[in-house]
Amino acid sequence: MPQYDETKLLTSLKEIGVIDAAKLDQIFEQSKRAQISFEAALIKSNLITDKNLGQTVAEILNTPFVHLADETLDDSVVTMLPASYAKKHLIIPYKLENGNVLLATNNPQNSLLLSLVKQKLDSNIQVKYATQLDLENTFSIYKKDLQTVFNEMMEGLNYKSINKAEGETSIANIVDLFIEYAYETKASDIHIEPYENISQVRFRLDGVLHDQVQIPKDVHENVVSRIKVLSKLRTDEHLSAQDGKLRRKMEYEDLDIRVSILPLVEGEKCVLRLLASHGKDFSLSELGMDEQSLEKITKAYSNPHGMILTTGPTGSGKTTTNYAVLKMLNKREVNITTIEDPVEFDIEGVNQIQVNQKTNLTFAAGLKSILRQDPDIVLVGEIRDAETAGIAINAAMTGHLVLSTLHTNDAATTLPRLIDMEIEPFLVASTINIIVAQRLVRKICNKCKVSKEVPVKELEAKLPKNLTKKHFGKKKTLTIYEGKGCAVCNHTGYSGRLGIFELLEITPEIRELVMQKANADVLREAAIKEGMITMLEDGIKKIASGATTAAEVLRVTRTEA
Repeated sequence: MPQYDETKLLTSLKEIGVIDAAKLDQIFEQSKRAQISFEAALIKSNLITDKNLGQTVAEILNTPFVHLADETLDDSVVTMLPASYAKKHLIIPYKLENGNVLLATNNPQNSLLLSLVKQKLDSNIQVKYATQLDLENTFSIYKKDLQTVFNEMMEGLNYKSINKAEGETSIANIVDLFIEYAYETKASDIHIEPYENISQVRFRLDGVLHDQVQIPKDVHENVVSRIKVLSKLRTDEHLSAQDGKLRRKMEYEDLDIRVSILPLVEGEKCVLRLLASHGKDFSLSELGMDEQSLEKITKAYSNPHGMILTTGPTGSGKTTTNYAVLKMLNKREVNITTIEDPVEFDIEGVNQIQVNQKTNLTFAAGLKSILRQDPDIVLVGEIRDAETAGIAINAAMTGHLVLSTLHTNDAATTLPRLIDMEIEPFLVASTINIIVAQRLVRKICNKCKVSKEVPVKELEAKLPKNLTKKHFGKKKTLTIYEGKGCAVCNHTGYSGRLGIFELLEITPEIRELVMQKANADVLREAAIKEGMITMLEDGIKKIASGATTAAEVLRVTRTEA
């Protein structure tokens, strides 16, 4: 928590007048209820940049401000403090100026800490205020490139040693290195792919795969064998696909990892899915859902029965959205049961069932059993077939609130899709409360975020003119944002992801159209007339707010100009 009276920040922002005073009061109250800092709540609201907020806080603390993302850091000065110490105390020495070491910290009033740091550095210091987010993003400067670390490790390791224990230890260290780097960079997956002479290791960062390190082919075989041992898979099987899981102890949590081994022409490919806690604690607002959409989905899940469907392709964040809703519904007075494939995260107080094809525990069979367990709320991981759809619809009709997912391109397509699965139109119309369609776009990296002016025609060539004017105004030149690329974001310009959404409420008019078996185009047009914001429009709103780029929105919506 900040080392100052947060009401001073509230007052200062009101005096500046950039953000509506009523909105500031609302965010301030929300931060108290959520037990997070007012600063954190403001950043999540996207109403102010981290840099502008830091400048305001620095004035309150009467301390000079520094935005490390804009500074050229001196590596020799940065390393004057050990990385562990800097991270623990959120303090970074970053430059020498007039014989003083410039220090960046978010706690410039901690005189004891500053005195200790001065002794460690054995130098005069000049303290400047930096935001916590800016500091945390800058800590990547302490981390070497993975390929460099791997090469250094290979020089000191003897994985071909005649001493079996020594060789196994070497390979174990390599596997641990890959997992550690992937976890710290918040990668969701590690791909270890064999080629003719080498093996390529790639991390999926914010939904996109990036090359990380090349390893020798013989090391690849030993690495895959080590992963098989950890996952309790057969090490003598090289021609069949195998699936397993393992758990690694990290600094702040026990990390669950799903393992998939697949035989290719050049050897076995291994994919590790990291189920880290930093990907599961999002609220709907943190996922990028605006107030209007939050009101709609709150109304839908406040209904004690009916169905909430989340749709989109694989990797669009459907499970995360459903978990966020479950967290809000999870109370001692209700019985919540889920059937999932796989169970990605444990939710305390929720009964979670893992699909198991070997024991015939399918979505349909599991759902039948769940309904005999007196549930109030049921989550079905995915509706894959007509049988599961029929049972889920009947559960929603008989007094249960059912959450599930479906693979469709948008919200309107979901309704005809269910009818195609032989669900009667009147059942679809009477049981579904709301459909949430979504995609994930990469957020512009806060550390290297810059603004630029572009002619309106440039944006209108990529996006619909009417929506561009609606959210940017009638200007000839528009201000948009992009990331220029830095060490924090792997020089991609993006760091983290957020959702773009469209929410289709089942209103009386939509219900009537479903009964008439109207096609998706008619349903979509009717929903837009009733106020539905499409995914593309939600994406344009997020471009205008500086959260993402036009290229990202177009990448995930596949929209032609």
